[in-house]
Amino acid sequence: MITIRTANASDISAIDALLARAYPRLLKADYAPSVLVTALPLISRAQPGLIACGTYYVATDGDAIIGAGGWTARIPGVDTSEPRRANVRHVVTDDRRVRQGIGRTVLEHIFATARQAGMTWMHCTATLTAVPFYTTMGFTTLGLQTVTLAPGIAFQVVAMRRDL
Repeated sequence: MITIRTANASDISAIDALLARAYPRLLKADYAPSVLVTALPLISRAQPGLIACGTYYVATDGDAIIGAGGWTARIPGVDTSEPRRANVRHVVTDDRRVRQGIGRTVLEHIFATARQAGMTWMHCTATLTAVPFYTTMGFTTLGLQTVTLAPGIAFQVVAMRRDL
């Protein structure tokens, strides 16, 4: 049975392991190896500040963390926020458990908690791989973007939006 709970600092190593295992396997069909070799070390790590924010969640099956994701009012790297906008953050599902409802359960929890906090719409920067998933969850595509992960390291994403 999938359970959702708020992530905490003791989850960091398990989330790190999940990201490090899942992202390379899930993203390899949509990104060139030359992109992944530079991007994966930067995106496949748990973010302690995000985990501590109170709106980042883990999906568990027994003691195992099988998914994670959350939301914030601010976009990473941007000093301002838009009123009533929540931003989907660092969603991942165990690559060995895709298509089992884990990502859907995490995202539905994100929607519910953002709504309870007074948010009226969600913004997402989806990996190319995740666009079909977010589309089935009611997001519409705003356009292709390039995110600079570090100097000289660019990563293609798709900006998406969904009303709550």
